[in-house]
Amino acid sequence: MVEQSDRAPLLDWEEVPPPEPVPTAPSSQEENDLCSSPSNSRPVDNTTPGAGWNTNPGALTGVAAVTSKDFSSPVKHGGQEGDAASPDERDTTFPGLSVKDHAVTGWEEKDQIVAVFVVTFDTRSGNMVEWCLPQDINLDGVEFKSMASGSHRIANDFIYFRKGSYFGLACFANMPVESELERGARMKSVGILSPSYTLLYRYMHFLENQVRHQLQCPGQYSPLEAFYEDKKAILPPAGNGLVTSCPTTALATVVNRCMHPEMKITHPAGCMSQFIRFFGEQIMVLWKFALLRKRILIFSPPPVGVVCYRVYCCCCLANVSIPGIGVSVPELRPFFYINVADITALETELSYVACTTEKIFEEKKDLYDVYVDNQNVRTHRESLQPLLRLNSADKEKYRKLSEQRQLLLYSQEVDGDCSANEEDLFILFFMEQNNRIFQTLCEVAGSSDPTLTADHVRAMGLDPQGDRGFLVDLLEVYGIDVMLVIDNPCCP
Repeated sequence: MVEQSDRAPLLDWEEVPPPEPVPTAPSSQEENDLCSSPSNSRPVDNTTPGAGWNTNPGALTGVAAVTSKDFSSPVKHGGQEGDAASPDERDTTFPGLSVKDHAVTGWEEKDQIVAVFVVTFDTRSGNMVEWCLPQDINLDGVEFKSMASGSHRIANDFIYFRKGSYFGLACFANMPVESELERGARMKSVGILSPSYTLLYRYMHFLENQVRHQLQCPGQYSPLEAFYEDKKAILPPAGNGLVTSCPTTALATVVNRCMHPEMKITHPAGCMSQFIRFFGEQIMVLWKFALLRKRILIFSPPPVGVVCYRVYCCCCLANVSIPGIGVSVPELRPFFYINVADITALETELSYVACTTEKIFEEKKDLYDVYVDNQNVRTHRESLQPLLRLNSADKEKYRKLSEQRQLLLYSQEVDGDCSANEEDLFILFFMEQNNRIFQTLCEVAGSSDPTLTADHVRAMGLDPQGDRGFLVDLLEVYGIDVMLVIDNPCCP
């Protein structure tokens, strides 16, 4: 039975304060004081609203696919709207789009926590699930997903991952202890599972607090019990593991599965801006691979939290808001962190983006098309090798993107205009680029002369020669029937 006093502070929280340093082992007196006062590990209350929608990894992302074949009129989207917009006017599911643009009002994704768990490292048994609710849920493999390989070298981390049809977020911490049995270190992760990744960010601070609490007071689960009782999902009787909080037709008039729900982040400078600054011009190479629905695997040693954000950012590069586009192509699925236990699942995936800390994946070339190691993007597939080379159009797009960013920063600094942010700018930039490409292709395909000329290609912001192979692959992947008549300079 959970006391009411444990539940009260868990009802509202949102913003993430700066992370605190991982504590050293407390003295016996301090440990007794901590364990007798659970309030020391409770989160700060906040009431900021969130938005998003459920994602079903096995099908559409919580909305009905648009099957209309009328590609002549792209969906009009609003300009970038600022952080100051009210929740009623601002829909953060699609940066740059307002609620009014797709006529969804009065709906917000509900909290749906399927499970809460504690994972520990045991010096004799390795990673193991120490505690969980509900007790009968299948958490096989979560002990490795929530404590990445190599984590013993770092003090703390956070990890996004997938477990079957659910998404998970776990916070890891490593605390020095004076114990021969624990070999001088106590390592734990506290995590949650949900049908959607869009609201997991809300509980980052709570999980960070709880993992510190578990390190200092092992076995004190009452705050976690109260949290689960307050936030647990009501699963449908069918038992298929899917939770429906959004009406399936609510966004159907304008949205299809080529749009990814927004992932709220806790990175102080924003994940998309960091992502683009990290990869530089190589972002254009990743953009093409994402649009072609290739299997992209990102390698990085721990910590992996920021790398999980890169997975999400890669998926956002392929956002398209034109109805009907992408209905017949594989969904670009964010797998987030993976390990060797996911090999069997990856063998059947046609398209995904994932990250790992395990170097062994580099040798398993049948599992991926594109391998990213630090800023080095490479592919072992000969047909994709030309896409690694930047052409003049790629460099021009990156120049425009950088220019728009500088103008935004200037307006914020000089004019005090904070109505737009870098995240919206970057995501909208690639979505508009993708919309322009598919709008042109669909207009040509629907015309009396379905011939794609060099002028059409330039109008799409592409290089008629350098992007010829990319266009051929794009037409094939999306099943668009046009005739490409651009001469290949390599052929007589």
